[in-house]
Amino acid sequence: MQRFSSPLYRSLRRLSTSVPHALPRFFVYAPDKTDPDALARRLSVRSKHLELAKEAIDGGSIRIAGALLTPESVLSEDKKMIGSMFILQAESLEAVKKMIETDIYYTSNVWDTERIVILPFAAVTPIP
Repeated sequence: MQRFSSPLYRSLRRLSTSVPHALPRFFVYAPDKTDPDALARRLSVRSKHLELAKEAIDGGSIRIAGALLTPESVLSEDKKMIGSMFILQAESLEAVKKMIETDIYYTSNVWDTERIVILPFAAVTPIP
């Protein structure tokens, strides 16, 4: 059995054993419903959604989050929101599902609950 003894290997090994185990990360894609009133429902509860999201950001559960926009929104001053995207950090997939299912966008019929995607996520770039 070969032992690695380079200074780089020893440094990496020290780092890997000194850093506490990080919680798993999950990618969430939550598209909005497409009926004519979907955007109005989103806007009616948006301030509450953002207030609760800030608590999850401050608590470390939400690492990255934002609204998904229509392609036309890129070049327009009018940004039309059509869904949400998150990178969440949690104990388990079930914990993430619970977070999503208790979100006001979920309970207020904004997100299309049949099309929500939650997947484990392994970042190759730093995440704030």
